[in-house]
Amino acid sequence: MKVFFQLEVGPLACNCYVVGDPETRDAIVIDPGGDAEDLLAAIRAQELNVTAIVATHAHFDHVLAAEVLRSATGAAFYLHADDAPVLSWLQESGRLFLGIELSPPPEIDTSPVEGDTLVAGDTVLNVLHTPGHSPGSISLLGEDVLFSGDTLFAGSVGRTDLPGGDTDTLVKAVHTKLFTIDRDLPVLPGHGPATTLERERVHNPFVGVRAGGWS
Repeated sequence: MKVFFQLEVGPLACNCYVVGDPETRDAIVIDPGGDAEDLLAAIRAQELNVTAIVATHAHFDHVLAAEVLRSATGAAFYLHADDAPVLSWLQESGRLFLGIELSPPPEIDTSPVEGDTLVAGDTVLNVLHTPGHSPGSISLLGEDVLFSGDTLFAGSVGRTDLPGGDTDTLVKAVHTKLFTIDRDLPVLPGHGPATTLERERVHNPFVGVRAGGWS
């Protein structure tokens, strides 16, 4: 698997990743949170064939460019079904948090569940349901990298004070779905810098060993 490029997009600097097979140029777009034309220009410049567009959750800062990319590439949009209600609040969220009117939410083509895979050539991403930041938050596990969305950050975790969020659920998801991965991996989160699983297992003040663990 190759990370073709990463762009900070949208009003809240979401990390959008485009990954896939360097031979076939098939690609998956993860968290297209805005700046659709910049994303499309980068995709075209690298001559990529987008086969899937996936949001780790439905907050507006992770999906704002999804419908434009969906229309331009013909790729299906993937979102966990438990976040469908969150997606329906997209325009209300735009008014509340940004004071602007956003376009209608993208249409969900496929709702992945725990254990499903997204495939682009030789690239396989395994879906892990990691709720807490939102009910349908997912993380995506590749062979040598974890895309954690807004579940796990470098030295932090996603906020849980938005509708559908729950701190205990998030902490449980991190410990039972992410920290049980049997190897150290780079973690590419939805915002901020990259980290590693081992660093967060030990040092994360919210879910790491120093936070007292989880039971």
